Amino acid sequence: MGKKVLIVGGVAGGASAAARLRRLDESAQIIMFERGEHISFANCGLPYYVSGVIAEREKLLVQTPEKFKARFGVDVRINSEVTRIFPDKKEVEVQEKGGHTYRESYDYLILSPGAAPVRPPIPGIEAENIFTVRNIPDIDRVKQFVDQQKPARAVVVGGGFIGLEMAENLHTRGVKTTIVEMMDQVLAPLDFEMAALVHGHIRANGIELVLKDGVKSFITENYRANEVELQSGRRIPSDMVILAIGVKPEVKLAKEAGLEIGERGGIRVNEKLQTSNPYIFAIGDAIEVKDFVTGTYTLIPLAGPANKQGRIVADVIAGRDARYEGTQGTAIVKVFDCVAASTGANEKTLRKLGIPYAVSYTHPGSHAGYYPGATTMSIKLIFDPQSGKILGGQIVGCDGVDKRIDVIAAAIRRGDTVFDLQELELAYAPPFSSAKDPVNMAGYVAGNIVNGDVSVIHWHEIDKLDRSRTLLVDVRTRLEHELGHIEGSINIPVDELRSRLAELPKDRDIVIYCQVGLRGYIACRILTQHGYTRVRNLSGGWKTYKAAAEEKKRLGSQPPVTAAPGPSGSGQPAVQAGVNETAVTGETVKLDATGLQCPGPIVQVFQHMKTLKEGTILEVTATDPGFLSDIRSWCETTGNELLKAEKQGSVYVACIRKGLESAQGGAAPSTCCSPAPLAKSAEEKTMVVFSGDLDKAIAAFIIANGAASMGKPVTMFFTFWGLNILRRDQYVPVKKGFMDRMFGMMMPRGSKKLPLSRMNMLGMGPRMIRMVMKKKNISSLEELIAQARRLGVKLVACNMSMDVMGIKREELIDGVEIGGVATFLNSAEKSNMTLFI
Repeated sequence: MGKKVLIVGGVAGGASAAARLRRLDESAQIIMFERGEHISFANCGLPYYVSGVIAEREKLLVQTPEKFKARFGVDVRINSEVTRIFPDKKEVEVQEKGGHTYRESYDYLILSPGAAPVRPPIPGIEAENIFTVRNIPDIDRVKQFVDQQKPARAVVVGGGFIGLEMAENLHTRGVKTTIVEMMDQVLAPLDFEMAALVHGHIRANGIELVLKDGVKSFITENYRANEVELQSGRRIPSDMVILAIGVKPEVKLAKEAGLEIGERGGIRVNEKLQTSNPYIFAIGDAIEVKDFVTGTYTLIPLAGPANKQGRIVADVIAGRDARYEGTQGTAIVKVFDCVAASTGANEKTLRKLGIPYAVSYTHPGSHAGYYPGATTMSIKLIFDPQSGKILGGQIVGCDGVDKRIDVIAAAIRRGDTVFDLQELELAYAPPFSSAKDPVNMAGYVAGNIVNGDVSVIHWHEIDKLDRSRTLLVDVRTRLEHELGHIEGSINIPVDELRSRLAELPKDRDIVIYCQVGLRGYIACRILTQHGYTRVRNLSGGWKTYKAAAEEKKRLGSQPPVTAAPGPSGSGQPAVQAGVNETAVTGETVKLDATGLQCPGPIVQVFQHMKTLKEGTILEVTATDPGFLSDIRSWCETTGNELLKAEKQGSVYVACIRKGLESAQGGAAPSTCCSPAPLAKSAEEKTMVVFSGDLDKAIAAFIIANGAASMGKPVTMFFTFWGLNILRRDQYVPVKKGFMDRMFGMMMPRGSKKLPLSRMNMLGMGPRMIRMVMKKKNISSLEELIAQARRLGVKLVACNMSMDVMGIKREELIDGVEIGGVATFLNSAEKSNMTLFI
């Protein structure tokens, strides 16, 4: 007879150990005890059964006792609980469901008891409508309650993986759900600024998120919890409660048997997963594992490591030299259309252990931007500042997050550096990735930091800067700057930086930032090579800073953000508290702005708002990811009242009530949703367009239309080559001299003939960019010009330049004024912005 092996626990680790051992040793006698009636069930899929995403209960049962016994020849004993271990006799005591008790001997014993949901001694916690989620009977009770009682409101206590999944699935069932989390963030493996992106998604989907507040008691009546009382004193009405506070290793059996228990409360094991008794092994959620990155003992209750541990224990018992090298905690969770994932160590852990580290942020697209459907992901890479060895990674996004976190996890397991990420050859085709995969890009950015090519500063350091000694420079476009920026920063677009170096002092610290960090890096390289030695780039740019700063603001801190939108993750901003609660009543006009990209939706809003009377509500539906952020800034600037701004399915919806300023030109009163508008003095925008390049013409009209849609008077002064933008595209018979005719023949006739400033490729470049713009529903230059005329943008052609270039008034499109220097100076005098293109 072969070895006799007893296994306590028949789910992930236990079932894996039994199956592997049988494959290695046909002669072994294997008995698996499970105190419940189900083995090897899909506990990670339990929340999705509540919503109906997993429609059939049977699909949760990966294996039945009968099938497992038939396949592997394992004696499966369900409804049988091992209550005691006698290590000196190598026996266990087993109690059956009916009460019968007996003993079973063993050669080797494997403990896989798992971990139990935490149920703290909170008053009222025994109410019948308070549930935990661990196994099939638990989820049966939850689903039965939802199906039969049809609760209107639910409170989920805890913002971990199970808590978020249960909140989403209850919300899918139409239950108004509130998440209560005692910490200042959900998903503890993420660092705060990455979790802030998830917070935005949660709120945007209509779930209330209460942070930094714990449960004090459950107010019960007739054995039901009707309200959840928080430590702050707030009471939240609820028809049901899900407890997802966390899990605690089940170590009672091991402890009573005299086995060593670690400092974190789990069973202590060695690299062969043996306990302090060499004939007793332990695996799964009940054990303390070595953190693969830090080398410290920790608790990481995940299905993947539990299954691997079961396989390794079987190998050891079968006589193979197998070792468990540790757990790095690779995990992923879906929260509506958002995906959050992490692997390795986070900043909190490294800081606590005193391990040196550096950090980089990137915000790449999930695949090639020119292929439809690309979404943004935010990647945080943590690495050794000297060697570049990868210590951890975190990603929040939509598509492609799983692929990238797995690549980083594999790199950590191999001991790779950020430079190894640069060298990875990953699969590429436009629907799936970019020629430089997001993982490659993360490696490039981190490598620049390790190599000293750029010095960085991080989001949490900005508000600690001594502003008297530091200059903040926003190198984004002026329109981006106006839609939200760090307070006190000046705006010098990166493309103008070389010509405006005189504006930057060399005796002060300079912090550069852009939207995501790329333009900031370019700006830093420009300044460094022009003798600036005190320059740093804001890693992750405005996108990372804004999300974290706004979340801190919600939690009581006040980071200085001017005209700042709500926290955004992958383009899904959340609205400030109170906006969603404002009643939307009154005459309503609907506007469909779907399919339009920035600034299209805002332009449409402005045009429609001009036709409405005071007090009318405009309900706007858009698909542009930045719309919710932009509409808040637009309302703050124009004095209109934002009543609602939220994500509904795959679209973004905002309701705006036309205010006094917009209706009468006067100042609108300040409200909680619409702060006092900006002063009206010197609000005109003036642009001098002397380039005849297609790309620069498009940029000029996008900026002009964006400013005009915010109610700003805009004058565009066209001179020299810029006049070609205004020419008619058909020949106009006018009397000209020889030189004038020669100039006319050599210059492009109208906007459709303009070349690109780069990559013109004998005219192929302009055709390609127009094709891409059309596919992405971006307005063409001709549409932008027509839009500008409808918005009241003043188009002025320089009279002197027309004479020099031999262009006659009759050759220009309709609506163009002829002016000279005086016209330009008059406009510039009334302007607070003059832009040269």
